[in-house]
Amino acid sequence: MEIVILGAGGVGSTLADLLAKESEENDITVIDANPSYLSSVEEHADIKTIQGHCSHPDVLVKAGIQKADIVVAVSGSDEINLVACLIAKTLSTNIRTIARIRDTSYAKKDTKGTILQIVDKIISPEQLLTDYIQRLIDTPGSLQVLDFANGQLNLVGVKAVRGGPLIGHHISDLKKHMPKVDTRIAAIFRQDQAVIPSGDTIIEAGDEVFFIAKKNDISSVINEMRKKEDAYKRIMIAGGGKVGSRLAKAIEHNHQVKVIETNKERAKYIAGNLKSTIVLHGDSSDKLLLHEENIESMDIFASLTNDDETNIMSCLLAKEMGAHKLISLINNPAYVDLVQGRGIDIAIAPSQITIGTLLAEVAGEGVETIYSLRRGAAEAIETIVKKNQDKEKCVIGKRLGDVLVPDGVTIGAIMHDNEANIAHNDTIICENDHLILFLTDKNILPEIKSIFSP
Repeated sequence: MEIVILGAGGVGSTLADLLAKESEENDITVIDANPSYLSSVEEHADIKTIQGHCSHPDVLVKAGIQKADIVVAVSGSDEINLVACLIAKTLSTNIRTIARIRDTSYAKKDTKGTILQIVDKIISPEQLLTDYIQRLIDTPGSLQVLDFANGQLNLVGVKAVRGGPLIGHHISDLKKHMPKVDTRIAAIFRQDQAVIPSGDTIIEAGDEVFFIAKKNDISSVINEMRKKEDAYKRIMIAGGGKVGSRLAKAIEHNHQVKVIETNKERAKYIAGNLKSTIVLHGDSSDKLLLHEENIESMDIFASLTNDDETNIMSCLLAKEMGAHKLISLINNPAYVDLVQGRGIDIAIAPSQITIGTLLAEVAGEGVETIYSLRRGAAEAIETIVKKNQDKEKCVIGKRLGDVLVPDGVTIGAIMHDNEANIAHNDTIICENDHLILFLTDKNILPEIKSIFSP
């Protein structure tokens, strides 16, 4: 597959690296005006780079846009991304265009129809982040909550804590504790090492456990891994930017929300667009302000500015002053492992949230969804079962327990005729079923695609 990526920033460079490693058949070209960004891309993989303006026709032609299968526009400018996609469509009628678009005005009814003639798939990082954080707020005790099977199932990551009913017990005891709940533990990470779960595996305090279950059963499973947490009600958000203001709007109907914004004009603007949220003009690392706003009573303090240092320092201050749970955006993925669990409960790298969506779009018809897990160390995918011309390798009509999958792969659930259920060994696979799989090694993805959707 020939893929042209426009923009070699955090998302573009990571995507190029992953696609190059995924398959030798992927021919990747990256365009960016910044030579230092391109040098970094070249260091990590065998990728062709071109220095130039992402939306200049001559540069796109030099990149081979006329014969490319896909162009992914992830430069820092919405306008450059849109113009580049328009030129790509003009030069090649068969090319698929994917663009990162941040400004919501492009997605409004009166403009979206025109935009979709140019861009086949619009990716909104801010909306993806907002949805991601909202799921965390709605699921007390979770580290990660991901949607599958049209929202019928969730894959949830949770830290096992001493005092949870299942700590020190075999996984098989989960069924004894909750006979009416159907769930499957997909993977366990213990001291950063993957443990392939079986019925005899003992859950230990400190384990990071990933399980899949229906929405109504999630809290019951989480409560087996740790002491029960009450629903989060009081939320303080540091940063009234696109993510912070969207999150406040999404949750203010059923939460008590406060937003701290340093820019006075921005604070006035978002206050006028929110209903019950209290908007404060000030600095989120101002100890007096946090004290006056009763930081010690906050269930969640979420620092969502564009500055990593501000997010880290304000979270640590909020923790010291009594905030219950901390969520922080960390734009530099290298910092995420350094801060998560060391004072900050959940550190989120925005690029990792966007990457999964882009990978699913590039993967083609056989893959519905891809999520990056544990800061990129693992993946969860929803793949669609297709016929294999080699009858011996075809999985259609087989029991799930009879399908040989690589080590490090767990089949968590299956969706048949739009009804999702937890996977069991005696479940028969049908064509066009959706399988939800957990991969402790993301490099296995090409092999998984060859098994289930060749």
